[in-house]
Amino acid sequence: MILEKIFSNLKIILVEPNGPINVGSVARLCSNYEVEELRIVSPKCDIFSLEAKKMALKGQKYLDKCKIFDDLEKAIFDCDLVLASSGRVDVSKDLFIESSEEIFNWILTFKIIRNLAIIFGREDRGLTNDELLLANKIFNIPTSRNNPSLNLSHAVSIVLYELNKTSKSNFKKDSEVFNLASSKQIHDSFVEIEELLLKVGYLLKHTSKAKIGKFKSYLHRANTSMHEMNVLRGIVHQINWFLKNSKRN
Repeated sequence: MILEKIFSNLKIILVEPNGPINVGSVARLCSNYEVEELRIVSPKCDIFSLEAKKMALKGQKYLDKCKIFDDLEKAIFDCDLVLASSGRVDVSKDLFIESSEEIFNWILTFKIIRNLAIIFGREDRGLTNDELLLANKIFNIPTSRNNPSLNLSHAVSIVLYELNKTSKSNFKKDSEVFNLASSKQIHDSFVEIEELLLKVGYLLKHTSKAKIGKFKSYLHRANTSMHEMNVLRGIVHQINWFLKNSKRN
């Protein structure tokens, strides 16, 4: 299947799902589209229940082998590119949300993405702003403004269908080598950046989270490369070294 050839390690991640029927349906979809792995963060239902298994059918192997994590950061630790689905209307204005079509056309400009994760949020309230900031890109599925929220399994089915369709029609042999900073690399770097900016007084504790979120959103939009992120991290390390050693003199 072309989807598997381009994304050899596609991971579907569900955050705190509370309906076993939805989980079972998603497992079945993973089988339909030959997804590599189903990951679940802090499930709020019995994902191994009879209800889930009945809906999964041939996708039951995804339930049996799914990896369960206690937080989203751990669930994306090994992923090169992380996409997050958002159907909420109250997301932060600082978050840049693109259409699913735009995102899928963009990722097809790369030769291969070895570890791609797509995150889906809770049935009732989606992903938090902080969770959305863990993704490299945020997308939505265009729906009616009067009723923008989709059922979880329906959203997953649309995304997998669109991704597969886009893969078949837009695959290019002369595409670029994937070199974006990973979500984990950006997150870990900003932990250090925030600590430094608090230390030098640029940030205040009660506002640091919001300001760091804006900066992180900007870097995601800029499609920051691994090399660029390493340069920024090197600057932070050098400043920390200077501050530490200057106190001794």
